[in-house]
Parts: sequence; C-alpha cells; structure tokens
Amino acid sequence: MKVRRIVANIETPDAAAANRFYHDVLGLDILMDQGWIVTYGSEDTMQLQVSFMAQGGSGTPVPDLSIEVDDVDAAFKAMKDAGFAVEYGPADEPWGVRRFYVRDPLGRLVNILSHR
Repeated sequence: MKVRRIVANIETPDAAAANRFYHDVLGLDILMDQGWIVTYGSEDTMQLQVSFMAQGGSGTPVPDLSIEVDDVDAAFKAMKDAGFAVEYGPADEPWGVRRFYVRDPLGRLVNILSHR
C-alpha cells in the first residue's frame, strides 16, 4: 500500500470565501467546485508531507497550513497588497527557510515559506 495524496479539509460555512486568498493571491487552480466543497490545488507534482508539531518554531504558534512557494517575498507583497493580516515575518529561520504567517479569510493561520 502506498499513500497517493494527503488533503487538508477545512470546515467553513462558506467554501467560496477562500477564493480570494488561495486562488486570486496564491494562484492555486480550482480543481473541483460542488458548492459545499471547493478544492484548490495544482496539477504539478508535489511532495507528500504531513507535519506534527509541538510549536511553530522561533516562538510562534503552530500554523494550520504550510504552503511552500517559489518566491516568499513576492507572496508576502501580494498578501499585504490584498489586505491580508500578516502575523509574523518575513523571517529567515535557522533551519533554512524564509517564511511569514498570514491569516486566511477563514481565520486559519497559514505559514508561507521558501527554502533558502
């Protein structure tokens, strides 16, 4: 048996509320929209990972999601320009990532990062 995919499921009374953050700003494609569920993603092959954390590192809380991007500074600017609340960073962390924390429209804490 081999795990093929891991999907994060986030409860919300308004599935479309995530569109501006995940589609418009981060550029994820809408892979499925059934009204009660909207799935954002990419057809690109991505690494399969799941993290279990006691803390978020550098004295931060554990984020609900971590999203790796190719240019964290461009993502930071896009989030700020779109009016999303950045709660941490951007910061260069001792474990080799540059990251920031931002709240999505559903109130979830999202770690946006790039490996250095």
